[in-house]
Formats: sequence, structure tokens, C-alpha cells
Amino acid sequence: MMAPDPPWLALAGIAVRYGRRPVVEHFSLSLPRGTVGCLLGPSGCGKTSVLRAIAGFEPLSAGEVRLDGQLVSSPRQQLPPEQRRIGMVFQDHALFPHLTVAANVGFGLRGAPGAAQRVQQMLDTMGLGGTGARYPHELSGGQQQRVALARALAPSPRLLLLDEPFSKLDIELRERLGGELRTLLKAAGTTALLVTHDQHEAFAIADEIGIMSQGRIQQWDTAYRLYHQPANRFVADFVGQGAFLPGTVQHGRHIQMELGLLDSTEPIRCTEHGDLCHTGCAVDVLLRPDDVVHDDASPVTAEVLAKAFRGAEFLYTLRLASGATLLSLVPSHHNHAIGEHIGIRLEADHVVAYKRETAPALASG
Repeated sequence: MMAPDPPWLALAGIAVRYGRRPVVEHFSLSLPRGTVGCLLGPSGCGKTSVLRAIAGFEPLSAGEVRLDGQLVSSPRQQLPPEQRRIGMVFQDHALFPHLTVAANVGFGLRGAPGAAQRVQQMLDTMGLGGTGARYPHELSGGQQQRVALARALAPSPRLLLLDEPFSKLDIELRERLGGELRTLLKAAGTTALLVTHDQHEAFAIADEIGIMSQGRIQQWDTAYRLYHQPANRFVADFVGQGAFLPGTVQHGRHIQMELGLLDSTEPIRCTEHGDLCHTGCAVDVLLRPDDVVHDDASPVTAEVLAKAFRGAEFLYTLRLASGATLLSLVPSHHNHAIGEHIGIRLEADHVVAYKRETAPALASG
């Protein structure tokens, strides 16, 4: 059996400090060649500092960064940023206003053989053919972002780093460009690491995503597993929408809740370390909006507190008899009024539960 290829990008236990204040600690990740990764988290969690450390703009106080097996950063060794062959795309585009589009794209190719042909190839790939003689201020925001991407990719970097590249664009354009960027990166076989606080952007672009909090990765996984199998409460709260409802474990595979008995195909693990729950264990159960189904025949009802129209669906905020609230996605032809009571039932394929410190009293339903 052949040994797996070593990771193209490898971060091993890196730490970044601003003065005495740690912003990134014990941080490790690896990206295979051609993979698109993403660091997703709230502002101030350290994700941009990781990107800057990879690029060589921030020194490490611990750990190391390797690119294609080459050590590029450690507390004792620091390869200059311009020698790393890393492309970067920033949220403000950072285009040169006095240079044409073609000159911007070719900035990193100056003096290289075939530079003009490479510039035209990148413009055509980005759907910017015919704009080479124009200036950045003559382009739309989406076109400017494509120019920035073309400039970063033109020298064929070993790694592409993207720092909130679409944050200043409107939602519709951001979603469209995200899909286009993924297609482009995959076609070129480019290894890339994206930083964003936008979940939809991360899900649309990345193969794997690292959820960050306080300078550390809480879970590195696919979007599907982050949503349905969050590693801890922070990930469960941060990814997607949902609500925690109290329950009590019965016989290891069932949870008695206000909404009824929730069955699990697997033994219920109610701690972040994977410990099994036993009968009588008090837990909080994560319910996503798609876990709560509208059913007029159900004996369990909930009051409509709020609703958001989403075209094919309504997102209802519901209040149970106990006062607990939860969310439910309902087809939009079920147009219920605020204050109305509707029947609901559970239909959860993935049971995610976390142990409670104390067991709350469940309302009879």
C-alpha cells in the first residue's frame, strides 16, 4: 500500500502573540494539495492572524508552518513573504488605481516570459476579456474582485490565501462569486485557505472548514458534519440555526422530551469527549429547524411567536407550553398567523445532546 502524500500546507502547534497577548495558541491544521480549506469564526477569534502567519507577515512564538514540505516559519526561522510564492486576496481588493486592469493582473509577472499571454488567459478565465485597458474605478465591485483574484493566481502560487474576499459585496453577488471561485480553484488544482465569518460563503467554497474560537480550532470537518454532528456547544451554536431543549435519557438510545420520545439509532453520547449517556441522564438536545415538522394531527402544539418568509418556506419561531422556544421550517403554503397554535412533531435523523449540570422539570405535554 502506498503511503499517503504529505500535506501541502501543514501548521503544527503554532502560536501568535501581539506583545504579551496570545491571539493564536496550539493551532494545527493540514491541507492536501488541491484542497480548499476555510477558517470560520466570529470577529476577533484569530483567523486572520493565522492567515498572516502563513503569509509571513506575523512571526511565530511557537510551532511551525510548512508549505510543500518546506519549513517557511518557526520561532527560529522565517522565510521572507516574497519568497514563499503565496498569493493573497484581501477584502478591499488592494488594486493599483493608476494601473490598468491588465497591468494589475500582470504585476507579479513583470519580466517573466509569456507574461502578456498569461495575463490574457487569466482575464478570459475570469470573464474579464475586453477589460484589460480599463482602470479599476471603471469596474463594478464584482469585476474588481475578479481582477484581484486574477492578479493573485497569475504567478501560479503554491498557495492562495483569501481574507474575507467578498465581505464588501452584496449578498446575491457574494453567493454567485463564491460558487465561481470554487469552480475556478478546482479547475486549476489550486490549494487555498479562506477566512470568513459568513457560513454560507464557507459552505459554498470550502471542502473542509475549521470553526475557530479564542485562537483555537473547535472542529475541523465538512460542512455536513459541522451542521449535523457538531463537536461541542460552541460549534452547535455557531453553525446554522437551532435551539436546545431539555430531555432525559432512557435506556441509552431514547430521550424523553416535551415534544415526546426521541429515538436514536446510535447510543447517545452526551459529552464532548464521547462518553455514553445512561438512563436518567439530563441532557440538552440540539434541534435544527428541519428537525421540527409541522403536523396538524400531532397532539403537541406550539404557539407561533414570529415568522420569516423565505419563498418556498417559512421559518417559524415557536413557543412550547413550558415556555421553551424552537425553530421550524414549514412549506410556505402553510401561512399561519402570529399567536396561532400549530401541531408539531420531531423528525430528527441526527441526535445531538450535551449533558446538563442540573435536570430541569419537563412540562407535561
